[in-house]
Amino acid sequence: MKKKSMIDLHRVEPEQYAQVEKMPLVVVLDNVRSEMNVGSVFRTADAFVVESVVLCGITSQPPRPEIHKTALGAEESVAWKYFSSTLDAVADLRCKGYKIIAIEQVHGSTSLEQFIISSGEKYAVVLGNEVKGVQQQVVDNCDACIEIPQLGTKHSLNIANTAAIVMWHFFHALKLSPPAP
Repeated sequence: MKKKSMIDLHRVEPEQYAQVEKMPLVVVLDNVRSEMNVGSVFRTADAFVVESVVLCGITSQPPRPEIHKTALGAEESVAWKYFSSTLDAVADLRCKGYKIIAIEQVHGSTSLEQFIISSGEKYAVVLGNEVKGVQQQVVDNCDACIEIPQLGTKHSLNIANTAAIVMWHFFHALKLSPPAP
């Protein structure tokens, strides 16, 4: 087997990326402390053509060197917006017709593999602070909560890893096709 070259990968240029159809998914970061986690979320959002990223509260905003270190420029290709309050971001997205889903361990959560994603629906997933998770008042304002099943000794995953798993799940469920070369 031979590794693929950049030409073999048929990557779009940043100008073309802006025109690519985006997945109807917004990723909301609720008070995420690590700029490297933020950058990683941007990079994964670019890979899976996520509509946008919403940064809330203490979550850093580009341009920041630590965000760029892991985003590798995706903070420039993926649309983003900042809200000082996650509740305001949720209210704004709800008014725009998004179904708001917290990624959090709560009583009555739905396991990720059991969550039914409907084509034609718009979703916003809220991921929380590395220590405290999604704020309870934000959870209270969500339409549903998704939990990623885990069997090990730890009870949580890194937020960037969680975001990647969730974005992949939506991407796979919506069966998006790569753009033509």
